[in-house]
Amino acid sequence: MKRSLEIVSGIGAALVVTVPAWLLGRIVPIVGAPIFAIVGGMALSFIRRPSIFEEGLAFAGKKVLQYSIVFLGFGLDLGVVAKVGAESLSVMVFTIAAALITAYFLGKTLKLDPKINVLVGVGTAICGGSAIAATAPVIDANEDEVAYSISTIFLFNIIAVFLFPFLGHVMGMSQRGFGLWAGTAVNDTSSVVAAAFSYGDEAGRYATIVKLTRTLMIIPITLILALTRWRRGVASKSRLDMRKIVPWFVLAFLAASLVRTVTALPASAESTLPEIGKFGICVAMAAIGLRSNPLKLVRRGAKPLILGLFCWASVAVVALLVQWAAI
Repeated sequence: MKRSLEIVSGIGAALVVTVPAWLLGRIVPIVGAPIFAIVGGMALSFIRRPSIFEEGLAFAGKKVLQYSIVFLGFGLDLGVVAKVGAESLSVMVFTIAAALITAYFLGKTLKLDPKINVLVGVGTAICGGSAIAATAPVIDANEDEVAYSISTIFLFNIIAVFLFPFLGHVMGMSQRGFGLWAGTAVNDTSSVVAAAFSYGDEAGRYATIVKLTRTLMIIPITLILALTRWRRGVASKSRLDMRKIVPWFVLAFLAASLVRTVTALPASAESTLPEIGKFGICVAMAAIGLRSNPLKLVRRGAKPLILGLFCWASVAVVALLVQWAAI
């Protein structure tokens, strides 16, 4: 009962930010509701809040986001999902390679812990915190290393939400072009959908498919890391759990798309369900903003931030170059 009250309280706090952000997003669509939600949450993050909100905000920032992505699946034809995944595969291969190579060589130059290098590289290459969480037990990373890496990735996620739409407009990118760029170059799922939907609905839908396809790359990357450590004779204290490696919401998103593809949903449901997903994304953005601590991230040290910056920049540039080369 207490936990339920805490979750409801935290979601309620996020809704206080979300509702005006949603309305502002309708008035100023070029900025978009997700960005207004993040900004509003971050602006209020410096105000001390009751501890009763914490669990609900954490729930909104993770679970509500995942459920919202599933709702977006009801607006997407599975044939389109497969097509977009195939179209973005070449870009993903190059961007993943760019992030991992940069993390390896720059991390050695900066003399960072090899586990930090792996976590930041994988987090940048695939899907931020989810990839870090899936990779950590494979390489026996401790809690401090995981927290440090996630904080580094999170900082550039927030920057990407603001910077990518601006750069997209400066470069005159199309909706699909920006969706491909955001889906392959922005780290975390929350930041991808925030940046892309701020650019436009078509960009948001396209980026979501690209990003979820990219998320599936957790599986081969994690298995390769596990095999590498096994070949080096490093015993892992924890076994691989495929349920943690394969994000459930990706499979549920595909299932929702399958329902949309093979059944004739009522017109009202076909338009309402994805809209619920978009609103839920704003709730998650507000919660993430409220829980953020920008000053604390910066104070943790410069070297991981430098590594994160160069990994992120290499992915963003390579994603553009590969996309332009294919035109």
